[in-house]
Amino acid sequence: MSRINQFGIIILAAGSSSRLGEPKQLLSYQHKSLLQHTIDAAKDTRDGIVVVILGGNHEAVAKEVEGPGLIYNADWEEGMSSSIRTGLSALLEKYTAPEPNDPADIEGTELQAGLQSDETTTSEAQTDLDGVIITVCDQPFLTTAVLEALLDEAKLSGKSIVASAYNGTLGTPVYFGRQHFDDLLALKGQEGAKMLLKKYEAQVASVPFEKGEIDIDTFEDYQKLISS
Repeated sequence: MSRINQFGIIILAAGSSSRLGEPKQLLSYQHKSLLQHTIDAAKDTRDGIVVVILGGNHEAVAKEVEGPGLIYNADWEEGMSSSIRTGLSALLEKYTAPEPNDPADIEGTELQAGLQSDETTTSEAQTDLDGVIITVCDQPFLTTAVLEALLDEAKLSGKSIVASAYNGTLGTPVYFGRQHFDDLLALKGQEGAKMLLKKYEAQVASVPFEKGEIDIDTFEDYQKLISS
């Protein structure tokens, strides 16, 4: 059984929602925005440190959400990989310092600038962070229970990657153990971390996520959600 004492949750919310025509992060569902729903699920997860990565529409989004660790990714147009690097860099900065930083360093609600990718050289051997969960902001059926199931499976299985299973595929949210930090920091472009599930297939476990396949990319997706 693996031990997970310190972990982070990276919420990817930097997209410009070009197909939707307005910030998907702020779309309302069940009396709160999609992003606020994700933040609330994450911050209720036991002992996790949450960072929220913003990019397109960051000023408007930051004004409307309540939660810890709002970080601006200046390279957001590069794609999802840049936001993963930005989030992990912020967490590693906290957990690699010789002296513990004030939790407000990344837990405050004020929008902060993220580190550039070439400013982070930390390897997994130098940090107290055991792993990270990477999730997105537009899965309306995400719950704290789903996030905690990833951690439980990582502990029980000893696998270094635990993905969510839905609709015949594996996807977000995904837990990555510390041995994959260098891989995450090396990601480029739009593909995100999914290629690591293929690269390390033998180290991947999964947990079911009911309705995890439902996400919001278009206005039609949103209309279907609120009318269901």
